[in-house]
Parts: sequence; structure tokens; C-alpha cells
Amino acid sequence: MSDARVLVVEHQGDAGPGLFGTRIAECGVELETVGPDAGAEVPSSLDGFDGLIVLGGTMGPTDDHDAPWLPATRHLLAEGVARGVPTLGICLGAQLLATATGGHVRTNPEGPEVGLHTVRFGADAAGDPLFDGLAGTDVPAVQWHWLEADELPLEASVLASSPVCKNQAFRIGDAAWGVQFHPEALGGSARDWVADDPQSLVDLGLVGAEVLGQVQHAEPELSRVWGAVAERFAALTVAAAKQEQTAA
Repeated sequence: MSDARVLVVEHQGDAGPGLFGTRIAECGVELETVGPDAGAEVPSSLDGFDGLIVLGGTMGPTDDHDAPWLPATRHLLAEGVARGVPTLGICLGAQLLATATGGHVRTNPEGPEVGLHTVRFGADAAGDPLFDGLAGTDVPAVQWHWLEADELPLEASVLASSPVCKNQAFRIGDAAWGVQFHPEALGGSARDWVADDPQSLVDLGLVGAEVLGQVQHAEPELSRVWGAVAERFAALTVAAAKQEQTAA
């Protein structure tokens, strides 16, 4: 067990850390989950933590009335960027990261992305601390979003795109990333999300069983690609913890 600790902000119980949480824990990193269903309040700072993961949810990034923990979450994301703490925002988390740093989020004019889709990592991913090795490749990813971060802060680097969402993965500063897709999601997550809102799939002309079947079929590749990214994130937090200990 390392001394590294990662704070996980979970907005709802059926959108947990999934594959990411499993792989990070297997690397000996401690995860502390906070949020309404976890029964723990979002803290006011990242003191005592070496990494931050903000997960997805059905609310929008500024729906503070319905989700009163969002302002504190945006504060943590801005703090992570400012302090260089390894930070990852997933789906809603990416939208919160963009919002917290001066970007903008909107309803995707191309329509929702739901189910198994492909994202393309561009040349800027080469040498990236988290996504190095994926530059120039098309990889499968679970998508489940109606909104997108259409504008990023000036210092952001776009790392991956899809035909209907240009900012699928981006980095802000040295150690903060946002991903519009769900690298943590496998078949279990897809099953829950299909069951949660079947009418939305019908409205999109999708069949829940088919969406689920595609994700389940892709599980080996999803686990290979995104499990490796999770392990890389864990390594970044371990390095951050050692650096903090050395400085102390």
C-alpha cells in the first residue's frame, strides 16, 4: 500500500468509479469517496489528498439548486489545476472542470452520444502523462451525455475528439484532464443506465438490449485500454505523494 490518497466525488450511486476505482486500488492507492449517496460531504480543499477524480451524473455542471455540492466540487477542480494535483473529470466531471476554469458547456447541437462509440486521439496526446501511447489511434469508449464542453480555457490542450464532440479529452495545465466519455464504465454501468431511463433510449431510436450488448462485447478492449490509463493515473498520484513527502 502506498501513501497516496485520491478523493473521488460521486454525484449518484449508480455512477461510481467502476473500472478506474478497481485498478487504482489494485495499485495500492487509497480512494475516499464523497457525495450525497456516499454519505460524506465534499470537502473544502484537497489538503491531505494526492489526486482528485470527479465522476459523472445526470445533472448539469451549474445545476447548483438541485445539486448543492457542485460549487464545492468546482472549487476543488480549480484548486487541482492551480496546485498541479493529478485531477480527472469524467463526463459531468469534465464539464465541471471546464466550467471551473473559464470554459463553457452547452447542449450538444449534434445530439446525444449514448452507448459504445469511438474517440480519436490526436497528435497532442503524444507525450501526455496520462494518454501517451494513444496518439493517432481510435479507441472504443462508453458515452452517455447530452451536454458538451464546447469552449475550453485558452491554456487547454485538446487530446481526443469524436465526429459529434470535438472536446472528448483535454488537459488543463500539467496534471488536470477532462474526458467526456466514461473510461470507468463497463457492462454493469451500462446495464444500470439503460434501466434508469429507458424512455430516453427509445426517444433516440436506440434499443437498450442492443446498447448493453455492444458494451458487454467490448469489455475486454475497454478494460485493456482504460485500465492502463487508470494505472497511469494511480502512478501520477503516487509520484505526487512522494514529492509532497520529500518537500515536507
